[in-house]
Amino acid sequence: MSTALPPTGTGALAKREARLAWGLLAPTLISVALVVVLPLFAVIWISFKPFALQDLRPPAPIVRESLRGSGEDMRIEYRVRNSSQEESIQGVTLADTLPDGVQFRETLPEACSLEGREFFCDFGEMEGGERERLRLPITSDMGEDALEAAVEDSEPDVTGGGKSTLTSPELSLENYKRLFDGGEFWSVFGVTMFYTVFGTIGALLMGLFAALLLNKSFKGQGFIRGLYLFPYVAPVIAVAFTWVTLFDPFSGSANALLIQMGVTQSAINFFGDRPLALVMVTVFEIWRYFPLSFLFILARMQSIDTSMYEAADMDGASPFQKFWLLSLPQLLGILSVLFLLRFIWTFNKFDDIFLLTGGNAGTRTLTVNVYEQAFAISNIGAGAAVAVVILLCLLCFSFVFFKYISREEGL
Repeated sequence: MSTALPPTGTGALAKREARLAWGLLAPTLISVALVVVLPLFAVIWISFKPFALQDLRPPAPIVRESLRGSGEDMRIEYRVRNSSQEESIQGVTLADTLPDGVQFRETLPEACSLEGREFFCDFGEMEGGERERLRLPITSDMGEDALEAAVEDSEPDVTGGGKSTLTSPELSLENYKRLFDGGEFWSVFGVTMFYTVFGTIGALLMGLFAALLLNKSFKGQGFIRGLYLFPYVAPVIAVAFTWVTLFDPFSGSANALLIQMGVTQSAINFFGDRPLALVMVTVFEIWRYFPLSFLFILARMQSIDTSMYEAADMDGASPFQKFWLLSLPQLLGILSVLFLLRFIWTFNKFDDIFLLTGGNAGTRTLTVNVYEQAFAISNIGAGAAVAVVILLCLLCFSFVFFKYISREEGL
């Protein structure tokens, strides 16, 4: 039997169809590039730079003008500094207009000049972190309030600039060296793998168990299904706050119940003790996201032909044998898809852990590390490096998954 093949012509009509196809795909390709590819390349680019939060803006001179002292000690002060601690800036100049009725009492510094009422200074090049401070004594017949308003209301004009750390072509492996040199990374990676693997498998098993329970018709089935969906559809901040309150060591209901039952003599800090905190956030992950697995597995189970189960009943198969030999092989495809999706989503999960523990008590994962590096200590380059490591880990997992795991159901 011959196999249908797409047309492979190179004539005018084929070229016209190709141009039309690319034209129709162009908006999609451009949107994907803008939304996904460009931010991805930006993160990779930043990860190779010692880039801090203050480096988001190009280095530039910053000036502050103020009126100091009183009487004969009255003076105008200009404070000029380089906004960058690393990069130098060139061509730094300061220009300002001297208010009417104000005169300088002393000779101006060598870098400064006065023409009429126009005051000008040329500082040349300023190194990273460099500061200049001008103290210029003045005389004036104006009142102090009027003089202060006249001096400080006029904004000095400052010029100068330097190369931006973000756009400079120099690349560095400093962020990755710091990331892998210490033993902290491997402990964080181990926590991430524990949280991801057990959270993913637990959510799948719990979803499978819930689907088996609700695969029969009974009164109130719709209500129970809706109840099962509550953890997934409820706002994460609400359920996280509920769990923290429920397991609070001082006022939580869980501790009060355990103490009254004699299980423990003192309160347990569920989200503050190692390794219990990691177990609790993993249990929270399982509880919150098993409804997604439950929905997909239940839908697949209800599409299985019931004649197989009827034949198995006639052969005297037990419920376990029917599940193991009939149901499970039919569910392998959807279980594989769910495992792939849940692994990726759990590996990238940030908000649940951050709301429950803030990454403390041994629950610091790679995504929490990205937040702490990029925003808590303002080291965006290090945070981007951790994000790139997360990307590489997920790419390796995806490669292994598609190469060695069953490709049933279109995988």
